[in-house]
Amino acid sequence: MPEVQIRVMVNGRPRTATVPPRLTLADFLREHCRLTGTHLGCEHGVCGACSVLLDGEAVRACLVFAVQADGAEITTVEGIAAADGELSPVQAAFREHHGLQCGFCTPGFVVSVTAFLRDNPDPTDEQIRDGLSGNLCRCTGYQGIIEAVRAAAERPAEHTRTAGT
Repeated sequence: MPEVQIRVMVNGRPRTATVPPRLTLADFLREHCRLTGTHLGCEHGVCGACSVLLDGEAVRACLVFAVQADGAEITTVEGIAAADGELSPVQAAFREHHGLQCGFCTPGFVVSVTAFLRDNPDPTDEQIRDGLSGNLCRCTGYQGIIEAVRAAAERPAEHTRTAGT
């Protein structure tokens, strides 16, 4: 199959690449953009470790082909913090409330929670649990993650800061 040229915005930066049509968005981000925060876990869309924002919506980058993202804006975990390195409210809450242990799943959780809180700024614990259901963690037991989401929801700063804004 012939390769396809794509143009995307990744964390606020334009990117152009020629890619095989079946290259996943996760592999494009890791290999072509050198953004390794998008982790590959199950590669079946089950674990959520590869979650990114695609035009503002959380998606599993292992299930999307890079060519499907042509013309889109993509935000990875590297684009969630401010340009000066200040952590987003979600990232700071994960750190402060021990919402991570080994850290492998954390980028996917941070991206998913960022989108979740944008759409649900005052969630109940039941809504938080439901909102987290697409991301798996094998280390923490989830209580610290739930507390981190609750704390991030209570912060006055905007939850949707992405791509270094």
